[in-house]
Amino acid sequence: MPSEILNKARAYEAEHGAAISPEERPAYHMTPYVGWLNDPNGFSYYKGKYHQFYQYNPYDVRWAPMHWGHAVSTDLLHWEYLPCALAPDSPADNGPGCFSGSATEMDDGKQLLMYTSVVAEKQPNGEMRDIQTQSIAIGDGLDYEKPACNPVLTQKDLPEGFSKFDFRDPKIWREADGTYSAVTVCLAEDGSGAAALFQSKDGFDWHFVTVLERCNNQYGKMWECPDFFPLDGKQVLMLGPMEMLPKGEFHNGHNVIAFIGSYDKATHTFTRENVQLMDGGIDFYATQTTLAPDGRRIMTAWLQTWSDTEDKPKGCKWFGQTICPRELHIKDGRIVQTPVRELDAVHGKRTFHENVTVQGETSLEGIKGRVADLTVTVQPGEYRTFTLKLAADADHHTSLTYDPYTSQLTLDRSYAGSRADIVHRRSCKVRSQNGALKLRILLDKNSIEVFANDGEQTMTAWIYTPQSADGITFAADGKATVTVEQFELNL
Repeated sequence: MPSEILNKARAYEAEHGAAISPEERPAYHMTPYVGWLNDPNGFSYYKGKYHQFYQYNPYDVRWAPMHWGHAVSTDLLHWEYLPCALAPDSPADNGPGCFSGSATEMDDGKQLLMYTSVVAEKQPNGEMRDIQTQSIAIGDGLDYEKPACNPVLTQKDLPEGFSKFDFRDPKIWREADGTYSAVTVCLAEDGSGAAALFQSKDGFDWHFVTVLERCNNQYGKMWECPDFFPLDGKQVLMLGPMEMLPKGEFHNGHNVIAFIGSYDKATHTFTRENVQLMDGGIDFYATQTTLAPDGRRIMTAWLQTWSDTEDKPKGCKWFGQTICPRELHIKDGRIVQTPVRELDAVHGKRTFHENVTVQGETSLEGIKGRVADLTVTVQPGEYRTFTLKLAADADHHTSLTYDPYTSQLTLDRSYAGSRADIVHRRSCKVRSQNGALKLRILLDKNSIEVFANDGEQTMTAWIYTPQSADGITFAADGKATVTVEQFELNL
């Protein structure tokens, strides 16, 4: 039976979410039904549909005690809102609420959610601190019950010296023998993150197995939102370090990184071989993957970062969105990302320009818009820089600039319309091909997702530019030859 707190949230979202028109939302990026969204949770395929839960405050466009919002989709592009799934209404989570977690299916066909339950506890010095534990809820894809055994994991299940204040974000999966495994992140005794593995025979009674990987103060401080999965013959541990220092391809603050290596299931030993940044843009965090029925490993993420969450459109009724889900593969030892192939199925009108010479700044007939799938291929040539402007008018634009001499691709949304003093510009290095570059760009009303060289690098950012700014221009310092293909999207 839903609690009074959950029923209140459901009634509020039913009234206020329904009042937000489709025109006020992105065309194919999921947003909260109403209010605030951060981490995607419980990304899974269950009962013939993709389920995406999310960290949720229905009552305001800012973080507050966390609920779990809920939406389903058959194609990962069109999302149907379901009633709020979890609320902070039990003794284990009646403080800051139900933090991030994941989902899997049980033997009886029920769906098992595993999440971080948080309560505030007075410390010996009188200070109130959040205590993080792991809890579960069982449901049918619509309604979920929290069993009396919660929490199922607490500090007593952690290695000595690990913190009860930072122990969160379980990612659960089923093993081939039917047992359950979950990876969480924890703050270790050295003051930096660790990824811990737990197992259970029934999903209720859990025990610690091992520490899969440690930060050792090399990759930020605390870690968040772990995922652990096989991919193309390798094993991937993906997570979000906080408080990173810039080094190589990593940038300041929150990042998402992937450790790629091998995994010995018998000894539960993960051996790291490589580490990479998962997105070189501005707004990308809190990744989670699921396995599609056809075997694809599909990833979602929060199209946002914490440092710019106060930069909201005035009067907005919702805030926060997720990326267009991406398919993952490994190529030459690194993860490559491509938009889910379901996007190809909604391609509409095609506009194509082949081998166009660009000198100075120019536009191309039929190439414009704020909802489109755009591919720009730049051939090797005699140019110093090549710049693409998107969501452009006389006062606004977001630019992508490529320097073939340094192989740097720069995303700059300084003129997108924001008045905030936050990060608006970031660069990443792409593979040098003597000046050749292929960019696939997903445009939606409030975002840009860039896939360089078939997803070898990606760059993601939100833009809250007036929708009337729909121009796209091309410019070269020198002479560049480009081929441009744009599809309208029939959504």
